[in-house]
Amino acid sequence: MIVGAAMLQAVNEAAEGVLVLIDGLEEADFRRSRLTRAEVRRQLRLMADLLLGLPPDLRASLPEIDWAGWQAIVRSLGGSGAGDDDAPWFAARSLVPATLSWLRVYRREQPALFAYTA
Repeated sequence: MIVGAAMLQAVNEAAEGVLVLIDGLEEADFRRSRLTRAEVRRQLRLMADLLLGLPPDLRASLPEIDWAGWQAIVRSLGGSGAGDDDAPWFAARSLVPATLSWLRVYRREQPALFAYTA
């Protein structure tokens, strides 16, 4: 369970990082900012890899997480065309806050999932 707790903590930290990066940004600003876009994409990829890499039993304990949405983000982050900013912007504005909210609920309701004990 220690590995799962560490992975969930890393997801939480990446999610908060995304929210800081986009705080106060409009979509047009996001599209213009090459550095912000790149870092948001990196954090989203980290989140997706961590979430989708969770052990199956831990994933089953988090049913409200949008697993299909995170799988779609992984696919979308592989592209590099101009239209490829739609999915990261959507994820940063919708998927990340929803995931972070659900992690807070799960931390409150199932604290053992987030504990660093064996």
